Amino acid sequence: MNISGIKSVTSKFGGKLRSLVPQKIKNYAVHLPRAFLAALFYRFPAQKMTVIGVTGTDGKTTTVSLIYQILNQAGKKTAMISTVSAVIGKEEIDTGFHVTTPNPWKLQEIVRKMADSKIKYLVLEVTSHGLDQFRLWGIPFEIGVLTNVTREHLDYHKTYENYLATKAKLLCSAQVAILNKDDQSYNFFKLKIGDWFSKVITYGIKSEADFTPKKFKFETRLPGVYNQYNCLAAIAAASQLKIPQKTIKAAVLSFEGVVGRMQEIKEGQDFQVFIDFAHTPNALEQVLGFLKSFKPANSRLIVVFGAAGLRDTQKRPLMGEIATKLADLAVLTAEDPRTEKVEEIINQISGGCQKAGGKENETFYRQTDRREAINFAIQKLARKGDLVVVCGKGHEKSMCFGQVESPWSDEKAVRTALEERKTSQRRQNEIVF
Repeated sequence: MNISGIKSVTSKFGGKLRSLVPQKIKNYAVHLPRAFLAALFYRFPAQKMTVIGVTGTDGKTTTVSLIYQILNQAGKKTAMISTVSAVIGKEEIDTGFHVTTPNPWKLQEIVRKMADSKIKYLVLEVTSHGLDQFRLWGIPFEIGVLTNVTREHLDYHKTYENYLATKAKLLCSAQVAILNKDDQSYNFFKLKIGDWFSKVITYGIKSEADFTPKKFKFETRLPGVYNQYNCLAAIAAASQLKIPQKTIKAAVLSFEGVVGRMQEIKEGQDFQVFIDFAHTPNALEQVLGFLKSFKPANSRLIVVFGAAGLRDTQKRPLMGEIATKLADLAVLTAEDPRTEKVEEIINQISGGCQKAGGKENETFYRQTDRREAINFAIQKLARKGDLVVVCGKGHEKSMCFGQVESPWSDEKAVRTALEERKTSQRRQNEIVF
């Protein structure tokens, strides 16, 4: 049987089981056999590589990209797979819509291509879904890195404890586990890993750890304390791989960031606009907290965001509270509603806004169409000196309505809104004169 035949059989079998049995049974009855067959078909391509896995709720993509840059600058033949893409040398491969850890067939195919290209180091972004569904089966991890763990994906994992236990699979299977000592999850993972044989390395800013800004001085262009943590995680991983300090520091300093992460959009406007992937309460709080401290006096912080449909509903009011407390104005909108009604999602977010003292049409606004929400923030609300940040989509190139992925780009929508604003202002000036 060829690859298409194998995929077809496992896919049909999985489809029939999907709606009938619990997730755990599906994982062992469908996902594990599928992952085994994929690894077998592609001849276990990661076996001769040094694999570094990065997991956590937020900061994974930036940390993966930082480690990749450090290893590259150290002259190591390195590849990476992240939320944004897979990179092999000068080739960049799209890993799919809304997927961080690709399905095992796609993953093993990409890793085989890396092996055939003589790649020695692979930096891999690892999700809880990927771990739970055995998508990474057959890939040996030398280093497992944890960024942080806050509430997310509870629609899938049901409880925070289950979410933690799933993340632990990577850290317990790796030879070296790198933990954020300042994170609330640290004690859980420390105890969990204690039952295994992984070596534990720590990093932190507030706590005494193996890697801190005082012990390993570095400079970075990346904004915010949260990126200091991402840098320390990458530094700890690179240090375990015996990369010289001088090389690490130079690579961290030269790293310019990841597309869609606090990415500033400039079209000659007299206010600042950013796009960011923040789609969890923690990420939104970190982004807004940084921008609030960064914004000029007498200016306003305006945020455009939503929450994904068919995902953790409990985070929605939390994000509304955070936006109201940290931003001056919020525009609530669509973000991959899937089969849920955008209006209902916005209602749940607005409940958090109101709980924090927000008032509709004064401190927060509703706009179900994401393009119109961005236009409203940029063309109607923004004034000279203000900061506008559009959160939730970042680098993504599609948005899911119903069961259909439609082309979408926050960056393009923002640039179009800015161009239209300039055109409108130019016409008004022509009328005046």
